[in-house]
Amino acid sequence: MTLDVDVRHRLGAFTLAARFRAEAGITVLFGRSGAGKTSLVDILAGLVRPQEGRVIVDGVTFVDTELGVFLPAHKRRVGYVFQEGRLFPHLTVRQNLLFGRWFTPRAERWGDLGHVTELLGIGHLLARRPAGLSGGEKQRVAIGRALLRSPRLLLLDEPLAALDEARKAEILPYVERLRDEIGVPIVYVSHSLAEVARLATTVVALNAGEVAACGPAAEVLAGVALAPLGYGESGAVVEARVAAHEAEAGLTRLESPVGQLRVPRLALAPATPVRLRIPARDVMVALASPADISALNVLPGTVVAVRTVSDAVADVTLACGQGHIVARITRYSVERLRLAPGVAAHAVVKSVVFEGGATAGATLGFAVTAVEAG
Repeated sequence: MTLDVDVRHRLGAFTLAARFRAEAGITVLFGRSGAGKTSLVDILAGLVRPQEGRVIVDGVTFVDTELGVFLPAHKRRVGYVFQEGRLFPHLTVRQNLLFGRWFTPRAERWGDLGHVTELLGIGHLLARRPAGLSGGEKQRVAIGRALLRSPRLLLLDEPLAALDEARKAEILPYVERLRDEIGVPIVYVSHSLAEVARLATTVVALNAGEVAACGPAAEVLAGVALAPLGYGESGAVVEARVAAHEAEAGLTRLESPVGQLRVPRLALAPATPVRLRIPARDVMVALASPADISALNVLPGTVVAVRTVSDAVADVTLACGQGHIVARITRYSVERLRLAPGVAAHAVVKSVVFEGGATAGATLGFAVTAVEAG
């Protein structure tokens, strides 16, 4: 499953010029308000006809201005989920779910009510009406309705923006399941770094209508691409697995490409995959392995890059094991420690703050965001 986009479109004084290619999984359109995220999604959906360019989804041409091709929205089979569920209040959940199926020819339908309700955990809600649902339940029903259209492409335009933190935590694991199980390209709009780190397979960072960076989440979120977007928070995204639990200490040991990590105990079975985001601000650098220190995670490595962030601050990237860690420290410390590419050093993860429940998809502070990875 592939998504090829190369479009240019002027909207008043604003010009959108976006070109990228994404594979299966979740492609997150990331950036500040006004960056062009929703405009691009509307072009993908067929709600806006671009003045120039093409959009091809898994070999099906939605738009090609050179060839004069423009597939209207109702023929694209695109599932579109907005910030609010927009369910029909007079219909039951079952009726809402099945509404979209009638717009897809029977021979092209792949969505199954039983599978979709199980995937999204909404089987017990079928007889209810929207007024009796929580915000998270409404969004899951809206996603289910979009899936039952048997879409070629699923668009999620900031689907969690109207939800509080508890409802976000409720729905995120289901979005992960969509990413890992349905086999349909998903475009997810967000300006939340936490959501991007947790969900993204590919990140398309937009700034003033242009693609500032595009690539795997671990690469884009390393920090360099965030600067033009106004995000000062660099960091590393690391895929890991639960290795073992240390019951007496109340810790969980994780195996990852950057080395072994210990975090507050997770209620996850051994071998469960997790994704970690380690903010650069929560990492220190030491030339020698520190002794008599409270930090549990000291990762040996080699400096591969030093990037100036401001007059006082720099980001230091270290190759640790088979991965990379980013530390944000003062330029004074860079000079004092004589940090430069090739210098041996240690990344010390310093913060141990636990946030949220220790369950699959939990959010952890310990300087990482731990989420189920697929």
